[in-house]
Amino acid sequence: MTSAGSTPTIKSHSTGWLFCLLGVLCLAACNSEPPVVQLAGTTMGTTWHVTYVTSGNDVAQSRLQQGIEEQLAQIDRSMSTYREDSEISRFNATAPNTWFTVSPGFYSVLSTALVVGRTSAGAYDITVAPLVDLWGFGPGPAIDVPPAESAIARLLAQVGQGNIRRDSANSQVMKLVDLSLDFSSLAKGYAVDQVANWLAGQGLSRFLVEVGGEMRMSGMSGRGDPWRVAIEQPESTGRSMATAISLTDVSVATSGDYRNYFEVDGKRYSHSIDPRTGYPVVHNLVSVTVVHPSAMLADAWATALTVLGAEQAMAVAQTEELAVYFIRSVGEDLVHSHTPAFTGYLAEAQQ
Repeated sequence: MTSAGSTPTIKSHSTGWLFCLLGVLCLAACNSEPPVVQLAGTTMGTTWHVTYVTSGNDVAQSRLQQGIEEQLAQIDRSMSTYREDSEISRFNATAPNTWFTVSPGFYSVLSTALVVGRTSAGAYDITVAPLVDLWGFGPGPAIDVPPAESAIARLLAQVGQGNIRRDSANSQVMKLVDLSLDFSSLAKGYAVDQVANWLAGQGLSRFLVEVGGEMRMSGMSGRGDPWRVAIEQPESTGRSMATAISLTDVSVATSGDYRNYFEVDGKRYSHSIDPRTGYPVVHNLVSVTVVHPSAMLADAWATALTVLGAEQAMAVAQTEELAVYFIRSVGEDLVHSHTPAFTGYLAEAQQ
């Protein structure tokens, strides 16, 4: 846990914790006026935190807590693959070539995922979960030897967002093969956006929302300046800050594979599976941080760019005008780079 007045640290998706909340709270509240309030809870197998700056006419804390939990519970009922009764689990259980009516939120998340998938040339794919499970990085048991090529080939036939059809007029979705959807790479970002929008609807304008590490900031912190966040230095042991950024009215997500992997005969197998090949990615890109107005898109793009690797990721990020910070492992060194759109966030943090 960070000390008072310190900077919250963004960590990779693989750690499950992207920042230390005490740092956020102290950074926003220490010597600040008006004071800030912190709310917290659990959802989707992880935690959520909200820090907001009081204005004197705020909704009661109990009402805000209840409202946030209601928003998150609704998303969990729709998008959790750990619930047999969830919307996504029921869709996954349907037979191919059968239209399935979905909620507006489900349709929105699916549509966003398909756009990122196409734009990333298939590096991002919400049907890749069976391959992730096969490689021992899903909810099942871990493995200590790579799976058989035949098993990978069999599951590849069930992977591919091109096998999904949509009917926007009737809010329906259909799969052409026996595939399964998994929104875990953008559902938490979507949840952040939904909670942030709900808080804004309650009259709050200065707050930070975090769900499972994905964050969105609105307005200024309690000190009257942008929310300051630290990107974690990729290390297999220990934790340190790579750099700091200052954020206002944007979202941030980081993806990395430097802790979640296994080794066999000296060869490292990353938890980031390339849905185009069925195999873990093999490159030196170890951390990707994306800043975007949408937490859902920051979440999805962080995953997509991690799969692409440094050279392709930089090219796509610049074409799409994304604000991205990359960290590569070159020999024993860590090399940092970023897109032009990211420059302003670094400059503000250094002031």
